[in-house]
Amino acid sequence: MPHTKIVITGMGWITPLGHDLETVWNGLTSGASGVDRTTHFDATTFPTTFSAEVKDFDPLAVVRHPELHGGIGLNTGYALGAAVQAWEQSGLDSYHGLDPDRLGIYLGAGEGTLDFDPYVASNLAGWDAEAKKIDGLKWAQHATASMDATRELEQEPNMALAHLALEFDARGPAYNCLTACAASTQAIGEAAAVLRRGDADVMLTGGCHTMIHPLGMTGFNRLTALSNRNDDPQTASRPFDDTRDGFVMGEGAGIIVLETEAHARARGAAILAEVAGYGSTADAYRITDIHPEGRGGAAAMRQALESAGVEPADVDWVAAHGTSTKENDSIETRAIKAVFAGTDGDVSAVPPVSSIKSMMGHLIAAAGVVQAITCVMAIRDGKIPPTANLKTPSAGLDLDYVPGTARDADVRVCLSNSFGFGGQNDTLVIRALKQHEPRP
Repeated sequence: MPHTKIVITGMGWITPLGHDLETVWNGLTSGASGVDRTTHFDATTFPTTFSAEVKDFDPLAVVRHPELHGGIGLNTGYALGAAVQAWEQSGLDSYHGLDPDRLGIYLGAGEGTLDFDPYVASNLAGWDAEAKKIDGLKWAQHATASMDATRELEQEPNMALAHLALEFDARGPAYNCLTACAASTQAIGEAAAVLRRGDADVMLTGGCHTMIHPLGMTGFNRLTALSNRNDDPQTASRPFDDTRDGFVMGEGAGIIVLETEAHARARGAAILAEVAGYGSTADAYRITDIHPEGRGGAAAMRQALESAGVEPADVDWVAAHGTSTKENDSIETRAIKAVFAGTDGDVSAVPPVSSIKSMMGHLIAAAGVVQAITCVMAIRDGKIPPTANLKTPSAGLDLDYVPGTARDADVRVCLSNSFGFGGQNDTLVIRALKQHEPRP
C-alpha cells in the first residue's frame, strides 16, 4: 500500500500566553510567562497559590453558532476558540465541497469545569454526623435544589467533542481519549490513522483541559507534583534545572486540521507541515511513576521515527514533555539519550531539546497538541523556543536544553514527546513537507 501523507492545514490554540497563533508564538520565542496567582478559585490556603490560567477569553464571541453552546465549561470553550482559528486558517470556512459525513473529530479532552461549590455543599448538607455517613435523601434534596443539570453534564470529557460536532456539523468518526498528559498527542496520532485508512477526508484533532479547581490542585499537591514557589510564580516552572520543585498547572486547548495531502491539494489548501510519524507505548510499571529507565518513552520515540522513515540524525529539535518535576526531567533525558546518543554515551549527536511548559505551564490533556503546533511554528520560522528559567542543569542532565533564549535554526524535523500518568507514552514526528530539498 502506498504511503499516505497526512498534512496539517489549520491550527489554533487558546493558552495562558494568548488566544491566537502569533501572540502565543511571540510569547514562547521571547521567553514570556503565562503564570500568575490563581483566580479561578480562592487558593490562598493551598500549598500552591498560582497557576497558568487562560485570561480574558469569551468563546461565544468567536463561534458562529453561540446559541448551540449555552452553559459550556471552560475546557469546551477553549476547544471551540481553538477550533474556529484552525477551521478558518485551513480555508474550510469558504470551502463548500466537504461532505459532513466525512468530517471527523478525534480529541484528547479532559473533564470540564468542576461544579465544586454545590457539590461540596450537597455533601455537607447530606452528612449525618451521628451516623457518620451520608444521608442519601438529604443529599439528593440539596443537590436537586442547588445543582444545574446542564452544568453537571458539561463536566463530562466527551462534551467538547459534542460541541465541536455541533459547531462544524461534523458527522463523521468521533472519538475522545483521556490518557492523561499524553491525550492530545495520542488523539493526533490516531486521527492520522483514521485518515490513512480512508474513514474520513478531514479530521479536527487536538485537546483541551482545565484542572485549575480545588480538587485538581489538591490532588497534585498531595502527590507533591506541583511547584510551591509561591514567592516567584513566574519562574516556578524550570524544567531540567537543579532547583526545580514541581510543575505549574496550566489550562487551555489546541486544535489542528488534518487531511491527506491529496485532499488538501485538490481543494487548494495551504499545507503547513506533515504528521509524518507516531509512536504509542505503555510503561506497564506503576500508576503514577514512569519507568526509571524511560523504556516506554524511548520505545515511543523509536516507533515514531520508524513510522516516519526518519533517522535520529535527521531530527532538528525535540519538543520535550519537560514538566519541571525531578522524576520526569531526569527520566526523559535518559530516554532521549537512549534514542539519540551514541553507544558510548556521547551526547553530541542529540539534537536541541527544550520545554515550552517553562512558559505556559502544563496543560495536561492539551499539552501535546500545543507542542505539536509549536513544532509547526518552529519549522515555519526557523526558530527553536527556549527552556525558560533554566540556569543550573541538574547533574547528569547534560543535553542542549536551549536555556533562556530562543535559537535560530534550520528546523525541518521535530519530535514531540508526551508522557502521561499511568505510563502512557506518545510521540509525534512533525516534518516540513519539502523535506528533500538540500539544506543550505
